[in-house]
Amino acid sequence: MLSIGWFSTGRDEAARQLLQAAYDKILKGDIKGKISFVFSNRELGEAKESDLFFELVRGYNIPLICLSHKRFKTAGGQTDWRITFDREVNKRIESFAPDLCVLAGYMLIVSEELCQRYNMINLHPAPPGGPTGTWQEVIWTLIQNGADTAGAMMHIVTPELDRGPVVSYCLFPIKSEPFAEYWRRDDKKMLFQLIRQHELAREFPLIIMTLQALSRGDITIRNKTVVDSQGRPIAGYNLSSKVDEEVRKSLR
Repeated sequence: MLSIGWFSTGRDEAARQLLQAAYDKILKGDIKGKISFVFSNRELGEAKESDLFFELVRGYNIPLICLSHKRFKTAGGQTDWRITFDREVNKRIESFAPDLCVLAGYMLIVSEELCQRYNMINLHPAPPGGPTGTWQEVIWTLIQNGADTAGAMMHIVTPELDRGPVVSYCLFPIKSEPFAEYWRRDDKKMLFQLIRQHELAREFPLIIMTLQALSRGDITIRNKTVVDSQGRPIAGYNLSSKVDEEVRKSLR
């Protein structure tokens, strides 16, 4: 059974929806594991949305660990508050010994020390080898480069931002319909909106299916390398067709 540590700032409704989706799949047995703890870099009373998130976590009887980064960020004389903060985080989570930590709307950059200690995975809204940066920056870069495909990937968290080994990914074409019309018109605004719509629809399925694959042993993370069920290193698990099918189901 996969022991999962769940990291989330809990800043919006999407954070609650993602936790709900994962928890439901665990209850159904689709994800063979458990969420051993939830960690948040906010504390009770900091924001309404995170308070709602904490209420949800407690409703699931999942151990909740809160430590506000603000106290560390504002402390005087610290040149790298993230290191100090993450060391305190580790003290609070190490007894759980998670097999995997999922950054699920966690709005802090993880220090090198912490990401090397645990297998941590994160979503990046770009194809493997694609642009880095925020989702807005990714989409604009794809448009400016005239890219044929867009997508999203789950990757191992490393000190190199958005460039860790690919765990899983999904791709979709952006030159065929319904995108082709806006390429012809050179309507970058509509292209941006449409690409984001299609990418966003794939985020939750990709995260959930990645957890399913890891919990079943279809893929495994060994020494920061992704291997298949035969123990062979792979450059990411292609979930494009399965994610597309899930997206089609949701639109019916």
